[in-house]
Amino acid sequence: MAEKKRLSRRKFVGRAALGGAALAGGGLAYSLFRRGPSPAYPERWLDTVRPSAGFGGPRRNIVLINADDLGYGDLSCYGARAIETPHIDGVAREGVRFTDFHACDSVCTPSRAGLLTGRYPVRMMLDTPLQPEGQPLARRAVVRLGYALGRIGLLDLAARQGSAGLHPAEITLAEALRSGGYRTGMVGKWHLGDFSHDPSFNPLRHGFDSFFGVPYSNDMHPFPLYKDEELVDPDVLDQSVLTKLYTAEAIRFIEAAGEDPFFLYFAHTFPHRPLAASEDFTGRSAAGLYGDAVQEVDWSVGRVLEALDSSGLAEDTMVFFTSDNGPWYQGSPGAFRGRKGQAFEGGHRVPFLARAPGLIPAGSVCEAPAVNLDLFPTCLAAAGLELPEDRIIDGMDIMPLLTGASGQSPHEYLYLYHEGELEGVRSGNWKYFRSTSHYTWPLPVNKRLGGLVNHINGPLPLLLDLSSDPGEAYNLAERFPDVVESLDAAMTAWEAQVDADPLGFLR
Repeated sequence: MAEKKRLSRRKFVGRAALGGAALAGGGLAYSLFRRGPSPAYPERWLDTVRPSAGFGGPRRNIVLINADDLGYGDLSCYGARAIETPHIDGVAREGVRFTDFHACDSVCTPSRAGLLTGRYPVRMMLDTPLQPEGQPLARRAVVRLGYALGRIGLLDLAARQGSAGLHPAEITLAEALRSGGYRTGMVGKWHLGDFSHDPSFNPLRHGFDSFFGVPYSNDMHPFPLYKDEELVDPDVLDQSVLTKLYTAEAIRFIEAAGEDPFFLYFAHTFPHRPLAASEDFTGRSAAGLYGDAVQEVDWSVGRVLEALDSSGLAEDTMVFFTSDNGPWYQGSPGAFRGRKGQAFEGGHRVPFLARAPGLIPAGSVCEAPAVNLDLFPTCLAAAGLELPEDRIIDGMDIMPLLTGASGQSPHEYLYLYHEGELEGVRSGNWKYFRSTSHYTWPLPVNKRLGGLVNHINGPLPLLLDLSSDPGEAYNLAERFPDVVESLDAAMTAWEAQVDADPLGFLR
C-alpha cells in the first residue's frame, strides 16, 4: 500500500510539472525557471544607524538562537513530555517565557527575513522559501509552479516573482549592531539567498564578520557547508554532524570575545526534516528521531550557556531562544490548530525565551502578544542605537515586556501572510481570516484550488476569539459582524498602505 502511495505521488509530481509547462507555454514557462526581478529599491538609501542620545546603559552581548521548525509544544517548559530540554528550560527559569509569541510568517525564508530586519517580509518580496539555484530543473519547475498556483493562479503565473535574496538596501540586525561597535557572527542556516551561486547573498555581505553554516534548508540539494565565503564541503551527506559542528564554532566565537560587545546569531538546521542526530543522541528521547534532534539542540544551548559562564560573560549577555515557525510533519504545536505553512496558531506561534541577568526577572511569564519582528528594534534599543530613519520598521521595542515593566502588547494589529497574500489579522484576542491556505510540497493548496481548503477549514470569513478559543475551533463571524467589519477594514487600510509604498522606504 505504501509503495502505491509513493508511486502515485511520483506520478502526480511528474504530471504536475508537465501539465504546468504545457499550460504556461513560451514566456510563462520561462518565468517558472528564471530568477525573479529584484524589487525596485531606491537608488540611494541611508545605511547608518545612529547612537541614541543620552543612552547610559551597558551594551550587553546578544546571543539569538533560532531553531528550525520547532513547535510550540516541543519544549519541556511548554508542556512537552516526550522530549527533555533542561538547558532551554533553564533559560526560562532564569529569565522570561512568552506564551503568545509569533514568527512573522509560517515558513522559513520570510520568517528569517523579518527576524533580521524588523520588517514584514512582503516589503522585501521574500514571501516563499527560496530554492537553490543548483537544484535540478524539474524540481525547480514543480516548486515554482506550485507557488504560482497557490499564490496567484495560472492567469497571473508570471505576474509576481519574488526576490532572489536579501537586497543590500535592507539593514540587518548584524549590520545595525556592527555600526554601533559590535563584533558579529553567524552560525547555521541562512536561507536569505543562495550565496553558493551569488556571493552577494553571503552573510558576510549583510553585516556579519564571520559565518559558518549552510545557505538554505537541509532538504535542498546540493547541501554545501561554508566557512565565511570558503566552501568547506560541497554536499553534506551526513547531516548528523551539523549540530556539533555548529556548536563548536559558536563556542569559538564566544571565547574570542574582546573588549567590544558581540552579537551571535545561531540558526540551527534542526528539527527541520530530514531529521538527524549524532550517535550520542540517537535513541535518547521518547519522541523518536525528531525528539533526539531537539534534545541535541538543547545540548547545544547548554554548551553555549556554559561557554558564556566560563568566559565570565553570562552577566553581560542577553540570550534569546525561539523558532522560525511551527512544526512540519512531526513535532507538536501544543494545543493550537495548524502547523507549518498555515496562519492558524500552530503555524506561527512559537517558543520564545529570554535571559538577561539583572535586567529580566527570573522565572517570569509574559502573556502579551509579540512577534519576531520586535527583536530588531529591541536589540537596537538595548545597544543604545536609533532605528534607521529612511524606512518603515514594523517591529516594536518589547523591552518593557521582557523586564515586566508592561504587560501590554505594543501592537494594535499583527498581520498574517501566506506567500505574500494577506490572509488575516490579529487584534487583541480577536483573530480574523479573509482566506486560508495550507502549505504542502510541492503544491501549496489554497482557496483558489476548487475551494478544497475552505471545505476543510470551514466557510469564510473566520472570526476567532483566542481568549476563550485558543484552538481556533469556533467561528464567531455571524455573531459579531461589527468586529468582522472593523478588522476587514484594518486589513484593507494596511494593504492600501503597502501598495502605495511596497518597500516601505520613506522617500
